[in-house]
Amino acid sequence: QVQLVESGGGLVQAGDSLRLSCAASGRTFNSLAMGWFRQAPGKEREFVAVVRRGGTNTYYADSVKGRFTISKDNAKNTVYLQMNSLKPEDTAVYNCAATEDYYSEDYYSSSYFTAVKYKYWGQGTQVTVSS
Repeated sequence: QVQLVESGGGLVQAGDSLRLSCAASGRTFNSLAMGWFRQAPGKEREFVAVVRRGGTNTYYADSVKGRFTISKDNAKNTVYLQMNSLKPEDTAVYNCAATEDYYSEDYYSSSYFTAVKYKYWGQGTQVTVSS
């Protein structure tokens, strides 16, 4: 079992930055791939970013590429999402998610971009970007 607790959300203006954190407990953190997803009101949940268990390989949704950075600190059992140049369309509830990552770092699968891949979820943190 893995427990995930997000923090760092808030209300900011367009162009500002925020850093979300997700602290994990209950399982060996360095065996987990960690993802961030978001859901805006009236919309489906969408993939934002994922970092593989070693913390080296990362993937991003096109909508956030170049603005968001995901990182994983295995010593602190924490994953971060640094969000820069925020836009109103980034407004959503952001959830972190975890899944056991059995594959080598260079293994690629689009399944990491899908919510069904992830077994463990945090409660979410609200990010609101005003124009």
